Amino acid sequence: MPHPVKSLLSVAIGLALLPESALAQDLSNQNQSQTQSHNDTLVITGQSHEVYQAQLDTIAGGTNLITVPETGRLATLKDALDYQPGLVIQEFFGGIDQPRLNIRGSGIQSNPVNRGVLLLEDGLSLNEADGSFVIGTLEPRDSQNILVKRGANAREPGATTLGGSLNFIPRYGSQQGRQTQNQIRLEAGSFGRIGAAANLNKQWDKGDFHLSASGDSYDGYRNHSEGERQALRTNAGIRINDQVFSRFYLNHTALDFEIPFVVPKDRIDSNPEGVMGDGSTPQDNLLSVYKRKPHRTTDQTRLANRTVWQQDDNSRHTFGVYVQNTYDSFVDPLSHADTDSKTLGLQWQYDLLMGDTELQLSASWDRSDMEREYFANNPNDGSKMQQFANLDMLAQNTNLSVSVNQPLSERLSLDGQLRWNNACRDAENTLNNDREDHCWDQANASLGINFRPNDSQRFYANISSSSEAPTFWEVTEVIVAPNNPSGAMLNLTELDAQKAITFEVGGQGELADNHFWNVSLYRSQVSDELISNADMVGGRGLTTNYTDDTIHQGIELGLSGGDQLHYQLAWNYSDFTFDGGLYDGNTIGGIPKQMISGEVGYRFGQLDLSTNLRWLPEDTDIDHENTQVQDSYQLWGLKAVYQPESKGWHAFVQVDNLADEKYASAFVIRNRSGATQPSFLPGNGRSVNAGVAFNF
Repeated sequence: MPHPVKSLLSVAIGLALLPESALAQDLSNQNQSQTQSHNDTLVITGQSHEVYQAQLDTIAGGTNLITVPETGRLATLKDALDYQPGLVIQEFFGGIDQPRLNIRGSGIQSNPVNRGVLLLEDGLSLNEADGSFVIGTLEPRDSQNILVKRGANAREPGATTLGGSLNFIPRYGSQQGRQTQNQIRLEAGSFGRIGAAANLNKQWDKGDFHLSASGDSYDGYRNHSEGERQALRTNAGIRINDQVFSRFYLNHTALDFEIPFVVPKDRIDSNPEGVMGDGSTPQDNLLSVYKRKPHRTTDQTRLANRTVWQQDDNSRHTFGVYVQNTYDSFVDPLSHADTDSKTLGLQWQYDLLMGDTELQLSASWDRSDMEREYFANNPNDGSKMQQFANLDMLAQNTNLSVSVNQPLSERLSLDGQLRWNNACRDAENTLNNDREDHCWDQANASLGINFRPNDSQRFYANISSSSEAPTFWEVTEVIVAPNNPSGAMLNLTELDAQKAITFEVGGQGELADNHFWNVSLYRSQVSDELISNADMVGGRGLTTNYTDDTIHQGIELGLSGGDQLHYQLAWNYSDFTFDGGLYDGNTIGGIPKQMISGEVGYRFGQLDLSTNLRWLPEDTDIDHENTQVQDSYQLWGLKAVYQPESKGWHAFVQVDNLADEKYASAFVIRNRSGATQPSFLPGNGRSVNAGVAFNF
């Protein structure tokens, strides 16, 4: 693979030399009829912050509107989602692999692969049809906004999970009717990190065009943690006539990183940069990552289209289609899993305004044909040994939904949705004809009320149901003994869909001029929760449905605002417990009880100085028997951004983990974790990153 930064710089120079075209006429008036709907549908040009917020404000539940920062480091998705209520972000392997994300506990059991939330680009699903996704394929530098609908507050027809949805709004060639500025961005930092990104934007009288390219390389803080990533993103919007507008998207991502994997807890302090294989114990020799060479390589290409037909001022049809091919080679210390997935998705939405009543009818269908081959990992050199499974898998979903927003008075409105989902997961191991075919018919509903005592405050309450079918990572159990890879085998398991009933109250608004608050209190009673038990080296083990209920309850609080003195603060409190069964009364392993994060800054003219904090105030249980914990920690950081008044360029310097604290950033979840068992992932030490961006 060519060096990502050299390749990117070649692209950036080429973009800069392209001729400029004249700015086209303002298209913003053609977009006004879309601002009434509470659904974040395809837009003709980039919407304003106020319009996106108005769309989310009609939902009677917790939401986030994230404006991706223009300044500062944007190395991973964590940088874009920092300091947000309701979003629990944990760095996993510490590099380009991207973090572990969960909302209200959904998907936390799925490490080190991901599920539990629906990811979208401009309203079209990015997940494979079985619900899984490779979070490292996301490129935060190419998003202008991220719309988060927490839990069953998600309105997309396929967003049936406990976690809800994240809708990434890409950068367009025009923003609010004006051509977007072109930009070249360069970043470098500790542990050999080099990053670069460039984008080109054009606008004309019938639409716009956006092209971006980015690349990152990283030597890694820990041993055996090098990685690199290249991404190409493009979209083009075309006005066909006064009623029809169409936007096309083409994305490609190449991701390749080494996996340092977990270590016993005592090594967090004694050797946080180390991995299994750095010690002289029999366990180091058996599980050495230098010999077993765990890594992940993902190559994804995606083509999509979304077309809006504006029938009249009160009705609109939106049609979406996407095809996605993902090749993913995931090598853990014990096995190789090579997956080739081909996904096709279709979507239709009909938005109708009848007086003051907003109605949306939606239908979506998606299908993934997936082939996954499993090989035992050679403990001496990391090569493939015998193949022990060849899975032919088909995932298919059909979703129907109807949403209504009904004003009851000037200050009061009802928000409701009914959804039906048919999810099928068919898997066959062609090596032994073992087969598991399952379909789940799931009906879900939500009903909420919005109360606005004034124009700047909103309070809400809702009750909702959710459901989540297992992914193919859950329905497979891989069994490989570290000292006997020749006996590797795979079992297909039968699982039920996870279901939940959630009660939520909260609100958001403006405390004073340019000072905002956002709070939600929720309680979910979950049945058949999908509980995964990592194997002895931290890879995926057996997933089961818990025999009794579990309780997920918590508080999501956010504060933000200011101008010269500005701040952004978030407190996420999670109280997740087993309600009956084997672990009755225990804390569910994997969820930090409290996570506090924030940034406070002050602008001195053209210079902005800020400090940030990431704080776990109390220990976190990492297993369901509550025998081991992730210790609490505090991480302080500093950032300086210089931006001239012309805003033609800006530069930044950022220091993370200022005190060089030794801590565990994450861990694997088991039923019971032994004291000497590899379970923890040491977090990165002190790092310095700097960058500069030029607009043209």
